[in-house]
Amino acid sequence: MAAKTKNVRETALELLETIEKNQAYSNLLLNHTIEKNKLPQKDIGLLTELVYGTLQRSMTLDYFLSPFLKKGKKADPWVIHLLKLTVYQMLYLDRIPDRAAIFEAVEIAKKRGHKGISSMVNGVLRSIQREGVPSLEEIKDPSERLAIETSHPTWLVKRWLDQFGYEKTKEMCEINLTAPLQTARVNLTRMTRDDCIKHLESEGFKVEASPIIPEAIRALKGNLAHSSAFKEGLLTIQDESSMLAAYALGVKEDETILDACAAPGGKSTHIAEKLSGTGKVISLDLHEHKVKLIRDNASRLGLRNIEASAMDSRNASGSFQPETVDRILLDAPCSGLGVMRRKPDMKYTKREKDLERLVQIQQELLDSVAPLLKKGGILVYSTCTVDKGENQDSVAAFLQRHPEFEFDESLIDRMPAAVRPLITNSSLQVMPQDFGSDGFYIASLRKKV
Repeated sequence: MAAKTKNVRETALELLETIEKNQAYSNLLLNHTIEKNKLPQKDIGLLTELVYGTLQRSMTLDYFLSPFLKKGKKADPWVIHLLKLTVYQMLYLDRIPDRAAIFEAVEIAKKRGHKGISSMVNGVLRSIQREGVPSLEEIKDPSERLAIETSHPTWLVKRWLDQFGYEKTKEMCEINLTAPLQTARVNLTRMTRDDCIKHLESEGFKVEASPIIPEAIRALKGNLAHSSAFKEGLLTIQDESSMLAAYALGVKEDETILDACAAPGGKSTHIAEKLSGTGKVISLDLHEHKVKLIRDNASRLGLRNIEASAMDSRNASGSFQPETVDRILLDAPCSGLGVMRRKPDMKYTKREKDLERLVQIQQELLDSVAPLLKKGGILVYSTCTVDKGENQDSVAAFLQRHPEFEFDESLIDRMPAAVRPLITNSSLQVMPQDFGSDGFYIASLRKKV
């Protein structure tokens, strides 16, 4: 049975509560809810918009609501979520009339609470409709105003202002409020990109060729994970930035490649495809259930040159002989500050001290895998963050401890033409605003002969 619009809002409210209470990832929870309730397409769009939109702008919505809430009177968390959900619709969704959004909110409040709660919800929302919300210009401190305006924690905005300056930080914060495009990598061992586009169009999808990555496509309509092309192993869902890692490695046929933090296998399978069925990709990840994802992906794509196993790569030097692999990809655990558009709730749970802890793990991983690389081999270090502490500083610390490594000047020759202008000193920092992809960092290092 098709879900009524009211039910979509109730579902959105329940999801917002669960995300906050359990610190569950919004993207996983949303997908699970859509599949479990078998929601029709029109409801999926609205539910996604309501949940992501309210999460994306949570701090801004708190600021707008605060003058209308009675001081010293604490409302239940679900009531605050309901108010934010409704104010989001009133301010940011043109196609939903205010009266409809307010009516639905009051009905939900009646159903879930008592008369006092429903009249409070009605009163707050009617006051906002009548008086409008407070201006952000009232916030005098520029970093504080940018933080509230774009719903990013103040500590993070200040950190980025120090690293990138005001304009770049503002652009990044603003793009983090927008929905990302779904992109996919065509399995060139099975089909050309043009043929894959035709295949998807025949299924009713609207797609276009990526202007950045030669084997990538962008989905303009429809979820490619539900296509027969995906099920048949003709493509892999992967962000364009992430695809750059395999280019940076520059693999040659018959080589042995170590992918040290490989799950769910997007980069491992890309490397395996570039090996054209030759050589070997050793894919390691910490957890067995994640290793299963790598094997499942390899199997779906028809790739037989991937050996996946569960291992903490900080112990890799004890399990492999020194100088036995041709190239290493270390896509290191990181803060994920480059993928906030996909996980909007993440920005509210991260703490500055988390970044310091991650840098320690990154260094341990680098130290462990470095001895396994043959002389003259390439080590690619990558992250899906934009933070200099985890990126440029992490690489500099490694090079200081390991004089046997140097920056690999030839990186630029291997990369797609569209990203070459972003390469400096054998490394590449893609910002989310550069071409609408995830924020991503890549450094290419060579072991001296």
